[in-house]
Amino acid sequence: MTSTARTPAGLLDYALREPARPLVTFYDDATGERVELSVATFANWVAKTANLIQGDLGAQPGDRLALLLPAHWQTAVWLQACFATGVVAVPGGDPAGADLVVSGPDTLDAARACSGERIALALRPLGGRFPQPPQGFADYAVEVPSQGDRFVAYVPVDPDAPALELPGELPGELAGGEVLTGAEVTERARSSAAALGLTAGSRLLSGLPFDSWEGLAAGLLAPLAANGSVVLCRHLDRLAPEGLVKRRESERVTHMAE
Repeated sequence: MTSTARTPAGLLDYALREPARPLVTFYDDATGERVELSVATFANWVAKTANLIQGDLGAQPGDRLALLLPAHWQTAVWLQACFATGVVAVPGGDPAGADLVVSGPDTLDAARACSGERIALALRPLGGRFPQPPQGFADYAVEVPSQGDRFVAYVPVDPDAPALELPGELPGELAGGEVLTGAEVTERARSSAAALGLTAGSRLLSGLPFDSWEGLAAGLLAPLAANGSVVLCRHLDRLAPEGLVKRRESERVTHMAE
C-alpha cells in the first residue's frame, strides 16, 4: 500500500501503473456469469460512466446519487465514477431525497420516487441492455458506450468534500447514515485492507452485499487500496461448498470475506 492518494480516484490512478492485472472478477451464481476486468478495462468503464454523470446527466459535485444496485461489477464502476466526479454516492439511499438515481431491475418502482435523472441497469450478462427500456429511465447499456474513454472533471474533486453516505444503521431506516469525505473513504479503505490482511497481489473473495462499509470495502475499496484484486460473488449462497473450494483454487484466492 504505497499509494499516497487522498481520494478513491487517486487509488485507481495509482493502480493503472499495472493496467493489465486483474482488478474485479465477478461471478453471478444465479446465472453462471463470469466477467473479469483488468485495471485498464475497469478504469475505462469508470471514465465512460463519469462522463455520463458529468455530461449527459449534468450532475454537480455534492449532488447525491441513490445507488440501488446489488454487489455487482457495474455497481463498483458506478461507485468509483461518483468518486471521480465529486457526486456523493448513497448506496441504498432514499430516491425521493436524491438528486439522481441508478437502479437495477428489481428496484425500479422505488427509484421512480426520484424527481431527477434516472438510470436503469438490466444487470444482464456482458452488460446487456433491457429488451424494452423501462419507462421514465435511461438505459445505462444504451447510453454509456458512446461516452469518452478519458475523463477530466470540470472542477477538481476536493478530498475533504463529502463522497460517500453510508446506509443507516437501523433496518428499514430511510435516513442516511455516516457521511465520509473522499479522504476519509481512502484512509478507511487502507485501514480495512490492513484489517483483512491484504497486501499487493492479494485476491479477496467477497460474497458480501454493498449495503454496509464492510461490503463496499471488501467488494472494491480495500483491494484497490492494497493493490490487490477482488473476486466479487453475487448469489454466493447458491454455490455448493465443493464449488466454492474449486473457485478459490482456480481464482487463486488468498483471503475471504463472506
